[in-house]
Amino acid sequence: MYSFTNDYSEMCHPLILENISKCLNNQYGGYSSDSIFKALNQKIIKLLDNPESQIYLFSGGTQTNLVTIKSVLQPYQGVISADTGHISTHETGAIEACGHKILTIPSSDGKIYAQEVAKLCQSHFEDPNFEHTVQPGMVYISNPTEVGTIYKKSELEALIKVCHQYHIPLFLDGARLATALTSKENDIDFKDLAKLTDMFYIGGTKCGALFGECLVINSPKYQKNFRYIMKQKGALMAKGFVMATQFDTLFTDGLYFKIGQHENDLANYFSAQLQSHAVKMFQPQATNQIFPILTNSKINDLKTNFDFQIWEKISADTSAIRICISFMTTKSVVDQLIAAIIKE
Repeated sequence: MYSFTNDYSEMCHPLILENISKCLNNQYGGYSSDSIFKALNQKIIKLLDNPESQIYLFSGGTQTNLVTIKSVLQPYQGVISADTGHISTHETGAIEACGHKILTIPSSDGKIYAQEVAKLCQSHFEDPNFEHTVQPGMVYISNPTEVGTIYKKSELEALIKVCHQYHIPLFLDGARLATALTSKENDIDFKDLAKLTDMFYIGGTKCGALFGECLVINSPKYQKNFRYIMKQKGALMAKGFVMATQFDTLFTDGLYFKIGQHENDLANYFSAQLQSHAVKMFQPQATNQIFPILTNSKINDLKTNFDFQIWEKISADTSAIRICISFMTTKSVVDQLIAAIIKE
């Protein structure tokens, strides 16, 4: 049985374990006061070409989203998200549990657009009874989205313009950022993210690390007192150097991009092979998530040897499944899945 359910089923990239093992006989300062973290911070700042940026390390994506959003919103504010957004569908109401409403925008492609954000904000602030409803206080997006689509530079430019027009920050969830930045459709880089978001995070858990995410806050305005909130929410890790070692490895010799490219190359190959056999897709493939539409009987047959997520029912006889390519997935196992799908 081989699992295509997610991209974090394997331990981590071997280089990460190798570099952690080199630190076994050393001592480091706690709570990201260590030399590895400080060097990593400078490395990321150089990559972003933005000296005002500051990094913060978290154990996972839900914790990153929760603490970041909580740090920005006032008690009477909510966060704008696609209705398919991770904070809306897959975090057990974490944001709502902190007293903040998620203001959802219907989305067929996982993305939200500037005109939709502007309409929502305008509708609120032009309502004579605006103080009786939740005020939009932030915009949350992910790149790639939950259905594997990616944002173009022009879309981010339009979003940040609207956000700043209404004096709210734009936060980008980068759980699978390695695949977005190496997508064949991508036209942005880290320097663009420093300019076109107020904060974003570099995913590690789903991009070859043991665990962890690296939040980047680009504006000093949102950095102030942030570590207080991290500590209060149980997110300020004593052994921050373990996380710093992982991200330092990912950003040495382009490993982060190599991982993303490997995942995308196999996903591109998989998608092309299926489409050459007239297999339809739920969403166009752009990153390491592929959503083929198969008959329910074919899906049941595949379950004998493969594990995957059934994403959405399409008709009485067909469903879309999600195939997720990881940093450890090989072409051999992808070929086995292709053969099983196209087999009559």
